[in-house]
Amino acid sequence: MESLYQKVYPLWTNDTIPFVKPGDETKIEHLQEPKGDNIERFTDVTKPTVTFFPAAGAGPHPAVLVCPGGGYSILAWNHEGRDICGWLNNNGFSCFLLKYRCPDNRAGAHADAARAMRFIRANAETFGIIPDKVGCIGFSAGAHLCATITAPADMTPYDPVDEMDKLPFTSNFTALIYPAYLINGKGSLDLAPEFNVTENIAPVFTVQTEDDGIQCENAIAWFLAMKQVNRPCEMHIFAEGGHGYGLLRRGYPVNDWYIPAADWFNRQK
Repeated sequence: MESLYQKVYPLWTNDTIPFVKPGDETKIEHLQEPKGDNIERFTDVTKPTVTFFPAAGAGPHPAVLVCPGGGYSILAWNHEGRDICGWLNNNGFSCFLLKYRCPDNRAGAHADAARAMRFIRANAETFGIIPDKVGCIGFSAGAHLCATITAPADMTPYDPVDEMDKLPFTSNFTALIYPAYLINGKGSLDLAPEFNVTENIAPVFTVQTEDDGIQCENAIAWFLAMKQVNRPCEMHIFAEGGHGYGLLRRGYPVNDWYIPAADWFNRQK
């Protein structure tokens, strides 16, 4: 029997991939040179995939699409990707680690995330997951990407290419970890116009620090928008800890964010 653990699945065929940019055909996906912090950084991604991390035990299981951050320039692959999948597996969730297009292709990345959610639901029986219990978690730019499949103003992320694209792409629950690019300008408490938070939005968990250079207003604005439509949003704001910590231990209280997050995820099952 073939193991499905960490099996990689393409999201598109070469003739269906939308939002291809000039020069993509010459790019070769690679890891950047290490910077002394043991963080793996992928870039020049033009062939989006998901890697499957199945939860152990009898299924079907709820599932989570994991979206690493990196400013839409790189993908922080281990501490915001593989490690997150392991943590969620331990909490009973099967995971799909998204390798979305970068650098500088937000439309392509949004299409990749939406296609990934449809791919997961279309293959729910094969993967042993519950198709109406598919959530997402993202970090920084990856959190922005998750927000685009949680409360999109535009419900057509790309032109449909096959039967899979008849399935819903929005999440059933969403975790936004130190989210970026959510607000309509620096210091604003209004969300950017690409988002439309309605009474149908999925439950959200979010965490950020007051000294995050990306601005804690991102999390606060999202919380306020959900409060206005009376939908559940659990927000944690810490005084310090900066940005980009993922599951790294840096000695700040925010580094224990995964403890309340695990409780919240388990309430979504």
